[in-house]
Amino acid sequence: MPSPFEVSYPEIEADIETYVDEVFATLKSGFMTLPKGDGFIDYPVFEGGYEALKKITKGFSDLDPEPVVMLAFQTPITLIVLRAMLGFTPSEWAEAATENTDVVVTQSAARSIDRNVRLSPKKPLRPTGKTGERVQALVRSACKLLTEGAPEIDAALIHRLNKADTASGLTSIGPLADMGVPYSMLLYERYLGRPFAGHRDSVSELVGDLVETAIEKLLTRHGISFRKTKRAERIAGFEQAPVFIIPDEFNPQVIIEAKLAEDDGTARDKVTRVQHLRTMSVRDRTPEEGPRYEVIACIAGRGFKQRRQDMKKLLEATQGKVFTLQTIPEMVRHSRLREFITKP
Repeated sequence: MPSPFEVSYPEIEADIETYVDEVFATLKSGFMTLPKGDGFIDYPVFEGGYEALKKITKGFSDLDPEPVVMLAFQTPITLIVLRAMLGFTPSEWAEAATENTDVVVTQSAARSIDRNVRLSPKKPLRPTGKTGERVQALVRSACKLLTEGAPEIDAALIHRLNKADTASGLTSIGPLADMGVPYSMLLYERYLGRPFAGHRDSVSELVGDLVETAIEKLLTRHGISFRKTKRAERIAGFEQAPVFIIPDEFNPQVIIEAKLAEDDGTARDKVTRVQHLRTMSVRDRTPEEGPRYEVIACIAGRGFKQRRQDMKKLLEATQGKVFTLQTIPEMVRHSRLREFITKP
């Protein structure tokens, strides 16, 4: 069975359900794998920081901030360990440090410190200047919160420190560091927090750029002139800028929308955008003139497989020019992109 981009649109209309199945067959979900990206911390590095922190705190029996601060400057990975113990994002830790010390730690500063440590976890930090002051505030607030544990609060609420290792302060941390955590409790807290959630958030742009990168490589390989727009960029003539414009926004001939969607809501929004581009391409045009530009959709992720009706709309809006990660290599040959090839 041919792919929809290999046949005329009347052929698709005559048997659209079959062509929906053809697109679905090439859609693969990527949620099981994540790019490591810059700043990924392998477990041995993390464990080294954990053991250093455990040693200097005498098995987490004494979280005196002074030696912990010195350790953080000498062995920065311990900052990542402390943040993991708190269960905070860098921005949340900044807020806690500002509330619990006399130093204002901005969210951007905390994120910058966190990223620099993840990029060079063994490179000592300078204890001077604004950064040194903020690192001290972060560590002191962590030591205070971890020592005190979770306070009593309204039964309708749950405190962020009400975790197996931090609920009762040092009396919680020490025994678990010696004995480990009951598997049921580990699973419960994982349920509350989602595995790899923090890492997924940090590489979300890399995940989303997967399709765009594949398209960019294809266009470059064939020497096709293109304009790749930035997020939220305004382009004259477009209410929402498409991802790729060929050859440029001053003479658009081919428009490519690209999206990886692992949920049906995101996929539906992208389908709506493609439909709108199609409407704009034929507005005030006669059938003889044809559309102003060809609209192409490049998609990936399980979100696009959830609603058959949405896929029908996508095929209609692109006149069959729907490509997936598997079929992107065929895109130049089966679209107007072939008119702009300069490198065979």
